[in-house]
Amino acid sequence: MGRKGYPAEFRRRALDLVAAGKTVAEVARLLEVSDQSIYSWRRQEQIDSGELPGLSSAEREELRAARLRIRALETELAVHRRAAELLKEEVRPKGGSRRSR
Repeated sequence: MGRKGYPAEFRRRALDLVAAGKTVAEVARLLEVSDQSIYSWRRQEQIDSGELPGLSSAEREELRAARLRIRALETELAVHRRAAELLKEEVRPKGGSRRSR
């Protein structure tokens, strides 16, 4: 299984090297990452700075958190629905029908 992601400082260092005049291929080889990763980081940086349209990093994080919360709430709702179904079923006492006092 691959990495989940690279630290922000690592991505920043890669983008600084590209901005300093090194080619994306050189930086990718030096840092042992794919060229596509660097291109993606650069594109996201341009989106974050407003140069390109798209979801900013903050918006992406907010959307990710919202999706996680929705998934948790849907799971919780399914549990409550199942509990309601079980409570609707008739449960007979073990010892027959006795009157409560």
